[in-house]
Amino acid sequence: MSSSHSDHSKSSLSYRDAGVDIDAGDRLIQNIKPLAKRTLRPEVLTGIGGFGALFEISKKYQNPVLVSGTDGVGTKLKLAFQLNKHDSIGIDLVAMSVNDILVLGAEPLFFLDYFSCGQLNVETATAVVSGIAAGCEQAGCALIGGETAEMPGMYPAGEYDLAGFAVGAVEKDHIIDGKSIQAGDVIIGLASSGAHSNGYSLIRKIIDQNQINLASDFNGSPLSDVIMAPTRIYAKSLLALMQKLPVKGLAHITGGGLVENLPRILPDQMMAVLQKDSWIMPPLFPWLQQQGNVSDTEMSRVFNCGIGMTLVIASEHADEAIRILQASGETAWPIGEIKPRTINDVPTILV
Repeated sequence: MSSSHSDHSKSSLSYRDAGVDIDAGDRLIQNIKPLAKRTLRPEVLTGIGGFGALFEISKKYQNPVLVSGTDGVGTKLKLAFQLNKHDSIGIDLVAMSVNDILVLGAEPLFFLDYFSCGQLNVETATAVVSGIAAGCEQAGCALIGGETAEMPGMYPAGEYDLAGFAVGAVEKDHIIDGKSIQAGDVIIGLASSGAHSNGYSLIRKIIDQNQINLASDFNGSPLSDVIMAPTRIYAKSLLALMQKLPVKGLAHITGGGLVENLPRILPDQMMAVLQKDSWIMPPLFPWLQQQGNVSDTEMSRVFNCGIGMTLVIASEHADEAIRILQASGETAWPIGEIKPRTINDVPTILV
């Protein structure tokens, strides 16, 4: 017997009943368009809203090599939800990918984002994308496209996930690969703006265990602002430096800290010897260490401890490099040097 007659008793279901609001998605796209427009570069051939984004490689490159990177922002997102602060997490998203491709000498060209949530809150999503656009402006790259996914039942109410993808280009004969690094080269450290986007599971644990009020004062600012300070984007200042001086190696200091990120660019027979008192550590780090009773070793492996990017340069160029970086608005210090490494040496030591 056919059961089709019983279907009339069922209410007519829509996508909205299932938890997906197509109209909200359309409103978000209208909000994003002017944000993306501010980041445009002449090589962008399409606007937001197509199936794919077209980008022409500039004729200024003789032999361009594309460099790509992808990342998220980790559990810093959890604090953004807790604080209902969504306007700068997008800067972190751009920074994590852009700083990664920058270390190969690449100029960031364009960026795509992926935003997924259970139920789309247009205001929150617009705030997030405004941060992504701000990050793209800081990096000089175009926000060329992205994806907003509304997936009911996948995320707790009010939460979302975020991922990003950056593409840059570098002349094939200007790729920075660390191969020319030799003993006597100087390591320059560029100041971070805080914890950037790493170590937040530990930061959250410290906050929870000590029942710390994020609205409390920290050296004249709310603690929440200090903890949520967006990751510094080093693109414009480092690209300006690379135009003027031969940079031998660059390391983005993320999870793993100086001790694990610097060795990634060193030749096997070289080691980095860092002077641990050669830079000014932001007060956030000693505070975290004290509140969480965290060991020195753990601190240097989990956090950037005040250095967000390092570069290796011949000693005769070190002073000029620091002058150029300071003129670009960076705070930079000589923090160590490259020495020959024997079989028993660890690749990076803090002395």
